[in-house]
Amino acid sequence: MKKEKYGVRRTDDGGFTLIELLIVMVIIGLLAAFIVPKLIGKVGTSKQTAAKAQIELFSTALDMYRLDTGKYPSQDMGLNALLSKSDGAKNWNGPYLKKSVIPKDPWGADYVYKHPGEHGDYDLLSYGADNSDGGSGEGADIVSWE
Repeated sequence: MKKEKYGVRRTDDGGFTLIELLIVMVIIGLLAAFIVPKLIGKVGTSKQTAAKAQIELFSTALDMYRLDTGKYPSQDMGLNALLSKSDGAKNWNGPYLKKSVIPKDPWGADYVYKHPGEHGDYDLLSYGADNSDGGSGEGADIVSWE
């Protein structure tokens, strides 16, 4: 602290004024207003990409199951047949997945396995964010046959 003429004290702390802090906060707010909406859109797209990748992994495991046993798991056995041997599964050489449980889709729902499928030997799908058949955008179904 320095002592100036007439007894006025002056400090040289170099701190920020309220105006400077407000300007910085406004700039951060403007940047957030432009960036956050773009990031939120990417979250939905990344979940769809993750679901597609998981369905591809299941498809590969199902094909390996078929090569070993001669047939795909029944709809009653479902995807759990990839993890543990069921009755009647001759030459089962699994487990066909590294995980000990069948993972849920990125929205927390179970994947749907249908055998025989309407679009091939089997149909495998996730109903997307809306968890119902059909939909668009984030609610679009992620399917194995497209």
